[in-house]
Amino acid sequence: MRMEVHVHGTAFLCKGVHLTQVEDALRPWLDYLEIDALEKVQSLEREEPGIRLDPKEQALDICWTGEVGRSFQHRLKEAFESLGPLTEYASEITVTYYEDTGKEEFQQIFIGPSAEAIHEIQRQCVEEDLSGLLAPHFDKVRIEKVTTLVNQLFDEVWKSRVTDEKQVTATPQAQPHPRNRHLH
Repeated sequence: MRMEVHVHGTAFLCKGVHLTQVEDALRPWLDYLEIDALEKVQSLEREEPGIRLDPKEQALDICWTGEVGRSFQHRLKEAFESLGPLTEYASEITVTYYEDTGKEEFQQIFIGPSAEAIHEIQRQCVEEDLSGLLAPHFDKVRIEKVTTLVNQLFDEVWKSRVTDEKQVTATPQAQPHPRNRHLH
């Protein structure tokens, strides 16, 4: 079963990371697309740049739409796991799957140099989402009460994770996307 997918976001790379390192990290994705170089990645949508490395900004900009099958999600996860150690700090990549039925499935994939950095970007995204959701209904003081509770939950999760695992790895975390809107 094939479906259309849109991958969107920016990964901020460490100083000195070169194109060949990025291509090696993204090899699972590039191999899936049967492409040997980043510059050959083309989006189905003409106005989208695909995957571009901006060496001046040390940023990997992704705005790509393609037709994919079942194994795509696994390959994308592999690619982002490999890319994580090359990043300066964590960031969010949004993946939207478009089914033939018209249904859209949103996901957030967090990539970063460490599990702690990924955990922090997740926390920030939840805070932003909650503030946006609650702002029309509650004042700032009430919203801060909710975000304080959420921050406590994130702290508890982090403490239990470190205790349980003893070894923390920097892997992307796929999450259902809470925002019910398209990014473009």
